[in-house]
Amino acid sequence: MVKLSRANQFRLSYVAIIAGASVAILLAESRKPSQPTTPELNLKSVQFSGPLQSFDLRQSTIPVQEIRSGGPPKDGIPALSNPLLIEPNAALYLNDNDRVVGVVIQEESRAYPLKILNHHEIINDRIGETPIVVTYCPLCDSAAVFDRRTPLGEREFGVSGLLYNSNVLMYDRGGQTESLWSQVKAQGVTGPAAGQKLKALPMELTTWSDWRTRNPQTKVVSDQTGHRRNYQTNPYANYFATPRLMFPVTPSKDWLPAKTPVLGVWTQNGQARAYSIAQLGEGGKVIRDSLGEASIVIQVDRKTNSLRVIESAPSLQWMNSFWFAWYAMHPHTDVFNKPFAGDNR
Repeated sequence: MVKLSRANQFRLSYVAIIAGASVAILLAESRKPSQPTTPELNLKSVQFSGPLQSFDLRQSTIPVQEIRSGGPPKDGIPALSNPLLIEPNAALYLNDNDRVVGVVIQEESRAYPLKILNHHEIINDRIGETPIVVTYCPLCDSAAVFDRRTPLGEREFGVSGLLYNSNVLMYDRGGQTESLWSQVKAQGVTGPAAGQKLKALPMELTTWSDWRTRNPQTKVVSDQTGHRRNYQTNPYANYFATPRLMFPVTPSKDWLPAKTPVLGVWTQNGQARAYSIAQLGEGGKVIRDSLGEASIVIQVDRKTNSLRVIESAPSLQWMNSFWFAWYAMHPHTDVFNKPFAGDNR
């Protein structure tokens, strides 16, 4: 087990990415339960000095005092747009066991490697007529793909440099005011976007070998991104090696270890369920379940340690995440195959 001091060292190195940047308003990192947002905290914006910019925090649906600087400034982690795509046999930088976010839309398949997303977190792309954003937060191991056509119009997303419950807050570019959007909540949380939902698109998180075997015609994002990054290094390796979190999170529930990978599924009316291989035992390769009247069939792949949705009602949406982040954003969730999980009040 990695000692806490090592995790703290990693946190310091993470913050050191922007050494010299000063934050005019420090957002407390107390582990005590947060108080409800008051009118005084529902500020128009939080102003940052140095390279950090301001965001519109009016109408915030989350406690403003719990929004934290993750370290890098706005766009310090540069999102990609319209990335260069290559054939599978040209992706020499990938190994068989490297994880990828796989997407299929209208029979066109694409792979977005975590080797790239670790350094960029957001990829704005388009498959056919569908504008998509592929998102990954390394602190939550959360992967989700959204339709960029929002109630506010089509959006392009960037990395704000801010976190809520240890999860990346995206921002939408191109508007007169820039709203913040929560990845794991799958909705806008401040400004004009507050309360506006993102539509999650079907996706899976699996290995490069598994994805290209089942999707031989896939395209994959090239490592020639236009940015000078060493995509063979994982800056979060130490963080993944310890069970401890880098930032405080609330609420929390110990039904599963905090960093247990789960497939989080939700309905349009907010019903939510988490699926974890850890809860399935050794038997069973297929999960047949339903949330309300919406049915779902999930393939269990123990070789890749992944869960893949193979059939689902159109009303269901899903993403991958660590348990702690899924629960913090969806505290009404239950856990599949865990008898007491429904008692969460």
